[in-house]
Amino acid sequence: MKYLQGRVRHYSWGSHNAIPRLFGHPAAGEPVAELWFGAHNNAPSFVSDDPRQQSYAPQGGSGELLSLAELIAADPHRVLGDDIIARYGSQLPFLLKLIAPDQPLSLQVHPSLEQAYLGFEREERAGIPPQDPRRCYPDQNHKPEMLYALTTFEALVGFRSPRRILGVLSGLDCAVAQRVRTTIAAEPNNHGVRQAFSQLISQATRPTEEEVAELVTQCAARRSVDSPSPRADALAVRIARFHPGDPGIVASLLLNPVTLHPGEALYTPAGIVHAYISGLGVEVMASSDNVLRAGLTYKHVDVAELLRITDTVAAPPIRIAAERISSVQSTFYVPVDDFELSVISLRHADERVEVKGCGPRIILCVRGAVEVWIGNEFFFINTGQSMFLSADDGAISVRGAGELLQVEAP
Repeated sequence: MKYLQGRVRHYSWGSHNAIPRLFGHPAAGEPVAELWFGAHNNAPSFVSDDPRQQSYAPQGGSGELLSLAELIAADPHRVLGDDIIARYGSQLPFLLKLIAPDQPLSLQVHPSLEQAYLGFEREERAGIPPQDPRRCYPDQNHKPEMLYALTTFEALVGFRSPRRILGVLSGLDCAVAQRVRTTIAAEPNNHGVRQAFSQLISQATRPTEEEVAELVTQCAARRSVDSPSPRADALAVRIARFHPGDPGIVASLLLNPVTLHPGEALYTPAGIVHAYISGLGVEVMASSDNVLRAGLTYKHVDVAELLRITDTVAAPPIRIAAERISSVQSTFYVPVDDFELSVISLRHADERVEVKGCGPRIILCVRGAVEVWIGNEFFFINTGQSMFLSADDGAISVRGAGELLQVEAP
């Protein structure tokens, strides 16, 4: 067992206070957008035997502490176990993040396993350095992901049906809305949606900043009683405050808005366009940093590659319901083998209960304070702290009052 020190990612869209508050810290001087717990090469967590060690490390590093990646590399069979090594090699297959958007993230899509492998090989042959901003595939892994809300969490996920898109755009008497309506009405299926989306984000056909601003003005001017979707109008206006003139504002009207309440979860498979808007949540995903961006970003956008892997078939967001597997533990099962998330809710501080799980695991305390028992030895974990359990740590039991999240590979 090791305590984990998360790695901060200071992206401009992040909140200054949501993640620090979870650890009992004051607001940070710069955005704390994400906190990574895992062994991904871009930002592996640090490990420590000392629970008093700082709970998260700045982007630059953490002195002389060993990283989780180094701990695994030193003895992969002990740390990961034979089953994980047989399936994934000497790599921890999952990555856990705290994520705190204070403004909209980029519209993005993640690749399938095959697409990631081929994309990585293609960029390697092209000689694009690993840290080059033009790099879309820094690794060979897919990136299915699940978002577990700690606060109310807003997002856009997947395309609406063509009929619903036409409905949302009805009444907007501006050039860009008319073009999108014409394109989809001529082919009211996923091919028409793909064509409209392509026209919005491609350099040769994208709307001008003035056209986007005209659409935003009309969304802002529509009365709720007259609008087919006041929520879509409000989101477009909100996004425009941070990304004025960006065609992703128009694209947002084509997507499903989602609100998660604390304790609810959303699963996003490969190929699904999505953007997180606001809130504090826990992201669990395959250990990858492969992202293809479509808009609402100042980073590199590869339109051709993004359109190649994007699924434009209308589909509702995939909300995952947890299955109760014990008196204190509920598990979110997802349709991939890389990860699953369990929530352990403890209310009786004097009762010690077993936690179901095996193999390498990350445990994050999101509320209260808990004792984690391994055999006859126990370790304290408080709100915001996390622990890594090696495969050879075996079964654990817990006692306290609070809530733990456990991530493992089933």
